[in-house]
Amino acid sequence: MKPLNAPASPDGVLLVDKAEGMTSHDVVALARRQLGTKKIGHCGTLDPIATGLLLLTVGRGTKVQDLLMSEDKEYVGTFVLGVTTDTQDREGEVIQQRPVPQLDENQIRAAFEKFRGDFYQLPPMVSAKKHGGVPLYKLAREGKVVEREPRLVHVYRYTIDRVALPEIDFTVLCSKGFYVRTYAHDIGEELGCGAHLKSLRRTKSGRFEVTNAITVDAIKSATRENILNQMLSLPEVSRMRGA
Repeated sequence: MKPLNAPASPDGVLLVDKAEGMTSHDVVALARRQLGTKKIGHCGTLDPIATGLLLLTVGRGTKVQDLLMSEDKEYVGTFVLGVTTDTQDREGEVIQQRPVPQLDENQIRAAFEKFRGDFYQLPPMVSAKKHGGVPLYKLAREGKVVEREPRLVHVYRYTIDRVALPEIDFTVLCSKGFYVRTYAHDIGEELGCGAHLKSLRRTKSGRFEVTNAITVDAIKSATRENILNQMLSLPEVSRMRGA
């Protein structure tokens, strides 16, 4: 039986601005400690190099986790042409280096256009996607490469925000299950010189924006009450989703 003075278990969704160098699970573990509740999940894994919006579902909020994960996401990022890595981002081992041609804006835009609307992506070996119940990244660590099913994804819109070769900054609004690392890799291949993702920030997920999120540092220093005040109630989440 719960003691009379035990705090009530919270229910809702907490928007967190994930810091670089943390896994999504690290953020969940921190929130569990600070809120004193075990029932917390997250919507959509962010790689350690990525920052930005991570939705934590708390208590009965975990019941809407699948709904929230199915929503479109917006990212801003930078990729570097001429260098391909085994993880498709800057954390990986370099597997190929090629000279970067003198590309003009039309050539770059044409490559981005190939990856707009519906197309298929091959999930990278270093990913949380499972093969026979085992995450691919665990198999990759053992040096194994397995057959992966290409998945249908969708890019609603993109912008090319800066070109300073070999770097390109971009913004992309995409469907769930989209690998931005693979997007960078595939555009690099289309341009004939390869590429890897240097940095990534998730700015939106459905109707939720990172500008309304609490930072990891703020969670570390905040009281339980302050964190709960930042949390969206389930009725608020429903209204925001237009449900």
